[in-house]
Amino acid sequence: MGKILAVCISEKKGTAKRNVDRVEVVLARGLLGDAHAGDGHRQVSLLSQKKIADFRAKGAKVEYGDFGENLVVDGINLSSLTPGTLLKCNDVVLKITQIGKECHNRCSIYEEMGDCIMPREGVFAKVINGGIISVGDEMSVCRAPSDSYRVWIITASDKSFNGEREDKSGPVVKEITSKAGFLIAGSTLLPDDQKKLENELKRICDNGLADLILTTGGTGLSPRDCMPEATLSVAHRVVPGIAEAMRAASMIITPTAMLSRSVAVIRGATLIINLPGSPKAAKENLESIIGTLFHGLDTLTGKSSECAVK
Repeated sequence: MGKILAVCISEKKGTAKRNVDRVEVVLARGLLGDAHAGDGHRQVSLLSQKKIADFRAKGAKVEYGDFGENLVVDGINLSSLTPGTLLKCNDVVLKITQIGKECHNRCSIYEEMGDCIMPREGVFAKVINGGIISVGDEMSVCRAPSDSYRVWIITASDKSFNGEREDKSGPVVKEITSKAGFLIAGSTLLPDDQKKLENELKRICDNGLADLILTTGGTGLSPRDCMPEATLSVAHRVVPGIAEAMRAASMIITPTAMLSRSVAVIRGATLIINLPGSPKAAKENLESIIGTLFHGLDTLTGKSSECAVK
């Protein structure tokens, strides 16, 4: 278990970061207000307090943020971790993407000391669940990359199946889950046919092909929409809170979210969640729950975890 000692941002690139004590961490972006936040793979930078203390012991006069780090963490040897490892602080979940970074230009610290720790000790991560981080908050290492879960994506659409319209929702779901650390086990495109959907859900679950199935499409009020019926037909247990949470989050954006009939269920050791067919709605719904899914799957599969999102 570690502790956050500094939360640093710089409002303009090329300026030193400063400790602001408390900040919002934005999903798939980084620290709100930080000029270096973006959609790349180095959204948040971290340094271990011990590495900074050791460098100070050599005579370096450095403050938190001088190395360009966003978070200073005490109690965790961050650079000893591996890419794919998940870190959790409050609701925030970070996925480590890179250890160290080549410096093309010598910084002022290197010019003064002949050395800099960021290139070898700096840790970079992507945000897979947002929230608030403050100085004094606890951070934990909650999963190594070997524990990633497998996801299967099913798109239900008559028009896409018949080649009349491109499936855009399936790729959106794939991108979000991949970035969050899930392994893509496979994908299926089917028409709005309840029996075919039921058979595919059973095939994936009963053969242990995936830990999580995310479906997109077939959740509306059209007479052909039958994904919730297919899902409930194969269910062993229902998980109503997931669908309720998605609708509540989506209702903030659009009142038509109340018309979604999405459900979430368990069959065997597989969690099945319905998402809307609209790429925008599928993205909004999935992003509202994805940080919690790891904990749900840990519980379902019997693994312990400190990654629960409150």
